[in-house]
Amino acid sequence: MLFLIIAMGVLLIIIATSKFNVHPFLSLLLGTLFVGFASGMSFDLIVESMNTGFGNLMMSIGLVIVFGTIIGLILEKAGAAFRMAEVVLRIVGPKHPQLAMSIIGFIVSIPVFCDSGFIILNSLRKALSKRAKVSMASMSVALATGLYATHTLVPPTPGPIAAAGNIGADAYLGTVIFIGFIVAVPATFVGYLWSIKVATKIEVPEDVTAAGEEFDYDKVVASFGKMPSTFSAFLPILLPIVLIGLGSIIAVLGVEGGFANFLMFLGKPVIALLIGVVAALPLLPAFNEETLTGWMGQALKDAAPILLITGVGGSFGTVIRNSGVEDIIQSWDISGIFTGAMFLLVPFLLAAALKTAQGSSTTSLVITSSLIAPMLPIMGIEGAIPLALVVMAVGAGAMTVSHINDSYFWVVAQFTGMKVNDAYKAQTMATLLQGIVTIIVTMILWAILV
Repeated sequence: MLFLIIAMGVLLIIIATSKFNVHPFLSLLLGTLFVGFASGMSFDLIVESMNTGFGNLMMSIGLVIVFGTIIGLILEKAGAAFRMAEVVLRIVGPKHPQLAMSIIGFIVSIPVFCDSGFIILNSLRKALSKRAKVSMASMSVALATGLYATHTLVPPTPGPIAAAGNIGADAYLGTVIFIGFIVAVPATFVGYLWSIKVATKIEVPEDVTAAGEEFDYDKVVASFGKMPSTFSAFLPILLPIVLIGLGSIIAVLGVEGGFANFLMFLGKPVIALLIGVVAALPLLPAFNEETLTGWMGQALKDAAPILLITGVGGSFGTVIRNSGVEDIIQSWDISGIFTGAMFLLVPFLLAAALKTAQGSSTTSLVITSSLIAPMLPIMGIEGAIPLALVVMAVGAGAMTVSHINDSYFWVVAQFTGMKVNDAYKAQTMATLLQGIVTIIVTMILWAILV
């Protein structure tokens, strides 16, 4: 009965979000209260669980999400994301435009949400497509899948951070980032292959119109004005990643001493991301009210719903754990059913079902990680690499699939001019393949590393 109650709570969240367009924060809150009351928890325990779950998650990753959002907004508004795209185009060359778009998406979506990243780079996509004389749809799929891979797999994007926090992997964020990069590469590559093998056959209205001034490549570049240097554009992303990586390496090696402790301090995600914010400040065109108040205020507004959804997801997970389900699960002997890498199919299938049903990858990551957290101690899953691979399995499911109830599906379809059936063929099928490839790669890494 308890598992039926939890399933009904999840179903309530899905129906409220997808059918009645209730905001995910309110949907999660309703599901949390439903599970608490229906499972017979005392009023005091429900309130305590909600506050504890929300507070603990915010304590570990709240500021990380805020700092990551600030970095992403500065990169977007200062033209740094476009500068990074320019660098990739120069390296890859004009003969491989789809590959260039995949790599650009891969990089830009680490701090920037995939929806925003696609909109930012849309003019570049159109201009490069006209210049290289390749299908608009193929360029869109290449860009969209590159953005999508790191969006669901690589912190400091909020979804993977929230999943790591829920399962107790926030202390190993450097490992999660490193594993996320590895797993995101084949996910991006399969999206690129789909873009050149299938999406090239899809025709959109822009393919048959004459190349207009609006999408002239040089004019698109000039429209951004004076862009930041390559070093300053990449620094706010790379510096936090390097610091977190160094901190993780020192922790693993067990190095002690004053300097080692200082590096570990700098490698704490909240400090590393704060340093990333400082590194992004020189990108501001001016230090005035518009940037220091307006831009920062916009970043905080963008972070607010993410924080609320993530925090109430922590409340949902804590209420589930305190409902008594954790004791039931701990009494099971499931080690013979889900052995080794096969366990990763559990979070993958749960996340895929939630993603397909309600559309949001972030919500899928939050809920799934909350649901599976009690199972991990029973399976003996602990430590940096195993927990990081569990985050990857959840992320793989959260990719599967992007369709009409996903805002990102409509961003890609509308900005490209694809019909819905073509968008299903191009975007939805590409994300299905990305999810399948990602879980396979994750299971292979488990077999090798764990």
